[in-house]
This record gives sequence, structure tokens and C-alpha cells, in this order.
Amino acid sequence: MLAISILVLLHEGGHFFFAKLFGVRVDKFYLFFDPSIWKWKGSLFKFKPKNSDTTYGVGWLPLGGYCKISGMIDESFDKEQMAQPQQPWEFRSKPAWQRLLIMIGGVLVNFLLALFIYSMVLFWWGDTYVPTANMTYGMKFNTEAKALGFQDGDILISADGVAFKEYDGDLFRQLSEAHQVVVKRNDKEQTIKLSGDLNMLNMIKSSPRFVEVLLPMEIDSVIPGSPAQKIGLAVGDQILCVNDSAIADFNDFVFQLAVLKDKRLAAETNEAKEQLRSVKLVIKHPTAAIDTTQVKLNADSEGNLSLGISYPKVAADYKTVTTEYGFFESFPAGIKYGWHVLASYVEDLKYVFTAEGAKSLGGFGAIGSLFPATWDWHRFWEMTAFLSIILAFMNILPIPALDGGHVLFLIYEMVTRRKPSEDFLIKAEYVGFGLIILLMVVANLNDILRWLGYM
Repeated sequence: MLAISILVLLHEGGHFFFAKLFGVRVDKFYLFFDPSIWKWKGSLFKFKPKNSDTTYGVGWLPLGGYCKISGMIDESFDKEQMAQPQQPWEFRSKPAWQRLLIMIGGVLVNFLLALFIYSMVLFWWGDTYVPTANMTYGMKFNTEAKALGFQDGDILISADGVAFKEYDGDLFRQLSEAHQVVVKRNDKEQTIKLSGDLNMLNMIKSSPRFVEVLLPMEIDSVIPGSPAQKIGLAVGDQILCVNDSAIADFNDFVFQLAVLKDKRLAAETNEAKEQLRSVKLVIKHPTAAIDTTQVKLNADSEGNLSLGISYPKVAADYKTVTTEYGFFESFPAGIKYGWHVLASYVEDLKYVFTAEGAKSLGGFGAIGSLFPATWDWHRFWEMTAFLSIILAFMNILPIPALDGGHVLFLIYEMVTRRKPSEDFLIKAEYVGFGLIILLMVVANLNDILRWLGYM
């Protein structure tokens, strides 16, 4: 809520700044929307400074915000104002170039804000990461990846001559576009040839993923009072088998829990669900002794199963790299990074137009999941910058009701020297607004279906 509030205020502030610069009256400046409910006008708070034409306020519907500019066809659909004689302080009275700057003001602020935040994040925290070449346990690959020539334990070195940086979205992008990938296997470099056109979305969404960081199957810690403690599991123990499935590493263990979760969700009776919580484990102790035991796993409200053991802290075994930036050095680095984020996002949009991509759309729940469960200023500002740059791009798309739709019609007017009729602009606004509402419904419905376990 804080991140979105900051972005909305500054976005609308961009429109507000250029409107005031060119002498255009701004009727309302609101954080959140304020649709009326019966006799209530919908404002949680509002005030109008003395000798000001603008009412400032906070609405009750936290879906964004708006800057109502006098004499402009927007989401308020104020036909009554547009039916009045044109006034010199109105948006429609101003030259097309001034109207264009007013409309791109919000996008411009969001884009510059993202670059500034990225720069300050690099200046304050630097860039700390674990290079994939330093991940000495290597990677875990799924069946598809193994069919292409990868093996569990391979250390990813480079793709088409460009070194992998770290395990993140860019790594999947490099793999999906690569023709040759160099890995280190048994201390020797091997080259794996790929097609160069793998589906990155499928690589990420497949279960298990195309590639994951390999986590050794050695218990790092046991949660007090957990099923693991009740059966006597201790640090250093290894799980060799879950029911009849062999476990080579912690990744296999997590996958088997996911399989059991799916089976429980498909079970038709509570009795069947409870039976699936009981599993047989084969355990190897540091002394090399092997035990077989039965344990009842914990289950949360969403159906996730847990034994009560922690992920191995392999990061402590890996050498991190930190690049620090001075104040002035941070700006070109932040601009370069922000531009890379935007270019990657635009490139990945092609997946939205696929069936799997449509399922990947997310609303406010998906946005919320980007932030950590506990407060982290570093992550907060990274995600705020990311949302800001995405907000800028989405708003400039040439869709009526978005800033880009208004920009499209203004460019048409400047090129042809013919202004689209107000009736056409109002109809286009309705169409665009309808498309946006439909997209929001689909995205938030996906969130709900994911929460219910149907996606």
C-alpha cells in the first residue's frame, strides 16, 4: 500500500505539475478513488485551500488515484463540463504540444523515479550476489533440461560467451535464448548445445523448474515441537526416501511434499487427506546407520505439508561478490540497470498472449507477494522502483483511458491537424476503461484461484 501510494501520488503529481505550468485548472487531486455510495460522496478526507481551484483528498477505494483536469475527457466521464462553453483555463483550450506534455507527465515522473531509486539502492547497499560460477554444489535440473544434456551438479558458467551473473530471471532468459551453454562438470568445462528458442515461461513455471539451486539433503536445523523432532531427526541426518521415492537432495524432498499436497487436494474425503499426511521416511545418520520410520506431517490452511526441517544454508558455503558505488557512480549504474529491467519486461510480454501467460497474470495479491513477509527497506525500494517502471510502461501503451491512449490521439491531431471529436473521445474512453476493468478482473481472479489451489 505504501509503495503504490507513493507511485500514484507522484504519477498524478506529474500531470498536476505540467497542468499548473501551462495554466490549466485542476479540479481534484486524489489518492485512491472516491465513488459515491448513496448520499456519501466517497471521500475519507478532503480539503480545498483558500484561493485554490483544486480539491485535495483521499478516497475509500484503494485502486490508484486521479488528477481531474478541467476540460479533459477522462475516467470521470464529466459530460456536463464538456457541454459548457470552452474556457481559456481548460485542457481542451491549450495547444496540442502542451496537452501532450500534461499527458506524459505522469509516465515521465514514474520512469525517472524508478531510475533514481535504483541509483540510490546501488549507492546505499551496493550490488551483492553469489555468481553462479561460485555455486560449488551446482544446479538441480528437471527432466526436460536433462534431455538437453544438463546433469545435476553442473555449475553454470556462460551462455553464448556471456557469463551468468546469478540465479535470477536473467539466468532463465539467457538459457532460453542460448545456442551454447558452458558448464563445469567434475572440474572440467563442457559445452551443451541448445536451440536458442526455449520457452522461458514454461522453464520457470514447470514443477520442478528447468533449473534450481541444488540443495544437499543434509538437515541443517530442526524446528522445536515439529514432526521432525518427534521422530528424533537431528542436524546432519539425511533423508534417503519418502514413501517409495528416492531422495537425492533437498530439492527432491520439497518436490515430494508438493506431490503429496496435490494428491491431498484431489482426495475426495477427509480420511483420505489425513492418510496422505502419514509418510514413511528412510533416514541416514552421520554414523552411517539407517532407520525407517513413519511420521505424520503438519498441514497448513492452504494444504502445504511440512516436516519441520530448515533449508540447508548453502549460501554460507558460497563466496559472494559485492560491487560498491559512489554517489555519482550510482547514477549511470542505476540508469543502466533500470533500462535493463524495462527491456527485459517488454521482451517477456510476448508470453502474456499465450494460454499459460494469461494464467500468470496477477492482481493486487501478486503485487503483494513481491514484497517480503518481514520489513526490508532494501527489498521495499527495489520493488517500488520495479513497480514504478512497469507503471510507466503500462500507462504509455496506446489504449484509450490510459495516458498512452490520450497521447496517441494527440499525436494524430498534431500530424493531421484535425482534432478527434469529443463524442469519439468519450466512446473510446468507455471502450478503454472497459478493457482495463476486464483485465483487472481477470488478473485478480487469477490471484483468487491460485489462493484456492486451482492454478
